[in-house]
Amino acid sequence: MVTVLVSVPAELPAPLPAELHYDMTDPYAVRLSIGAPTARPVDWMFARSLLTEGLQRPTGTGDVLVIPLHRCRPGSVRIVLRSAAGHALVDIAAAAIDAFLRRTVSLVPPGTESRHIDMDRALAELTGGQD
Repeated sequence: MVTVLVSVPAELPAPLPAELHYDMTDPYAVRLSIGAPTARPVDWMFARSLLTEGLQRPTGTGDVLVIPLHRCRPGSVRIVLRSAAGHALVDIAAAAIDAFLRRTVSLVPPGTESRHIDMDRALAELTGGQD
């Protein structure tokens, strides 16, 4: 668990608890859960490689961007989350992301993700469980 600073338009930035999750059965993805301890968290799924690259340089397109904040907030990374409902800026300590990514790499090294995918399950999900 880590505290992130969440900014949304027309509101003051708010510190909120957050957690990064990794599941070896979905080895290309990470999940960011943000929310107050008593509230249902908001989850965002995106590529582990996006988070890794975003520690070094701005990266991403579409719904998720990851930007290191070397100049304005050293030691932090900003994750920009966008949807049809709006957008949020999530600032998180780069050290927390780095530690999380090191744990994921110890479980599934980059380049070996395809060895951890259950193709039968993936095909069943894509076809709605039909043969």
